[in-house]
Parts: sequence; structure tokens; C-alpha cells
Amino acid sequence: MDDQHDSQQPAARGGKVLDALTRAERQTVTRPAPKSAKAQMKFLLTRAKGSTKALAERLGVSRRTVQRYRAGQLKTPQKRLQAALVEETASEWQPQVRAQARERAATFGGMVVEVYAYFGFACTGSSDDGRERFINTPISPVYAKEILRLQEAGATEEDLPPVVAEAITESYFTEWGTRADGLRADFTHVRSIDFKF
Repeated sequence: MDDQHDSQQPAARGGKVLDALTRAERQTVTRPAPKSAKAQMKFLLTRAKGSTKALAERLGVSRRTVQRYRAGQLKTPQKRLQAALVEETASEWQPQVRAQARERAATFGGMVVEVYAYFGFACTGSSDDGRERFINTPISPVYAKEILRLQEAGATEEDLPPVVAEAITESYFTEWGTRADGLRADFTHVRSIDFKF
């Protein structure tokens, strides 16, 4: 990912796994989101059905501030407002495109996970001690559907790693059930994680 793209990404809010899912979904958009404060404000007003009051409450500013940015009277927001504009615009941008990408991942496309974490194992007769690993592997649509369902249902950062670990075990460690029968892998101490779908 290039540095310019990273600078436009909103700040992390939910934890490494949840943030990785949010980033993956946002990378499925087909057009760039509005960049200027005026364009972001106009877009968010359309999503708020024109209610300056609702948008002002959502952004934590006054209605007058919303009106002044929409009219172009103010152009450079303070850091807190700029972060809120970027985050809210990204979360609302192209909802149908993001929904279609989630549907594809959950029905036939699956997703790919790239994780650097400490993996530990439970298996009869296993001699493979736990250690840090970098793993890049596909996740089946069955697990993708469950991960996305949990995310949508408001799962916490603690709820998702066991399901992601099962998905990684299936594809990476047991190679879709062709070896290491009964192996179970868990991961902790996540240094980085990314999903693609």
C-alpha cells in the first residue's frame, strides 16, 4: 500500500482484527471518496438526508459549522473535525459496492488473510512448538461468511480471533483436511493483520 493511500485512511478504532476487516471492506470501493472538507460535508449531508442538525451531532460540531463548510466559507478543519470527516465519509462511501464485495466473499470468493502473530497448537502427538509466524492464506467462503456475520453482529475484538484461527488452521495448517488431522491453532500477540476480499 502506498503512503499517500495510508494517509487518507481513518484512524483505527476497534482493534487489530476489526480494523483489518474495515480496511478490507473500504478497499473494495471503485471510486475515490471526496477529499476536500466541503465535498465531504456535502456528501455526509446527503447521507443524513439534508439534516444539518443530525450531521452536526454526528461530527460533534455546531449546525452553523456544518453550514459554513457546505457553503465553502470554511475550508481547513481542525484535526479532530478532519479526522471525523475522513472516518465518516469512508464509513458511508459506496455502501452497495462494499455490500456486494462482502456477499461475494461470503458466498463463493472467500477472502485472504495475511497475519503476523504468535501461533500456538493443540494436537495429539504434535512436536511443533508455538512461535511467531507470518502467514498469508485464503479463507473459505464458509469462514468468511461467519467472520463477516460476527463483525456485522457487533462482535468484539476477542470474539473474532478464534474463528479466524479456525479458518487459518483449515487452509494453512491442515491444508483443507488433507493432513494434521485434529490440529487446532490459536494466535495471540498479533503484530499485523490484513484481509482482502
